Amino acid sequence: MTVEFCIDSYLGALAAKSYGVKRIELCSALSVGGLSPSIGLVNKCAEIKEVETHVMIRPIEGGFAYDSNIIEAMLQEIIYTKKAGAKGVVFGCLNNDNQVNIEQNKLLIEKAKMLGLETTFHRAFDQTKDPTIALKNLLSLGFDRLLTSGTKKNAKDGAEIISKLVDQAKGQIQIMAGCGINENNVMKIAQTGVDAIHFTIHKKQIQSNEMGVKNTIDEKKIENILKQFNS
Repeated sequence: MTVEFCIDSYLGALAAKSYGVKRIELCSALSVGGLSPSIGLVNKCAEIKEVETHVMIRPIEGGFAYDSNIIEAMLQEIIYTKKAGAKGVVFGCLNNDNQVNIEQNKLLIEKAKMLGLETTFHRAFDQTKDPTIALKNLLSLGFDRLLTSGTKKNAKDGAEIISKLVDQAKGQIQIMAGCGINENNVMKIAQTGVDAIHFTIHKKQIQSNEMGVKNTIDEKKIENILKQFNS
């Protein structure tokens, strides 16, 4: 089972190396589902060669339907991300009716593949009306990986749908479960047959101010989840 840490800091990348985790999803603004991180942070995390850095490509919050200007910005972010040393990119574009936007995703995936980057369709998938049709579209587009909670509020509740997606995929795309993963449900979710488990490793500090809350590494969460695979 592949484990992927969702992080927003260089300390998160160091934690992945320390725990022997081979892949990270690097974001900013985790409180809104993750936005594109700074290129400087991408470059710093990518210096850790033992860990693959996969980068969120999402310039703005508030959904996954984008105009042509945002798509142009995303294309530029993919280029900069490659130059910064990333292994892959994470994105997802929907239409206004919450279906996979074939044209926009095709533009982004072609740019990523041209640069030799792996591609993950993120949890925009969980906003789609019909996950079976959505997965069929992702397969036709050639995504390497899908991150999903099974269209439910968390992966535990979506386990049945995740299992069906695994069956539908037939190994043509990696299925990665994420959202609400903890020590009590991780093995049940793993039993769906997914290729990978994805979870956030940060916790909020107690103190905060008007400039935002700074996250710290939740070592206990990491250890409690990882030990389930060794018990």
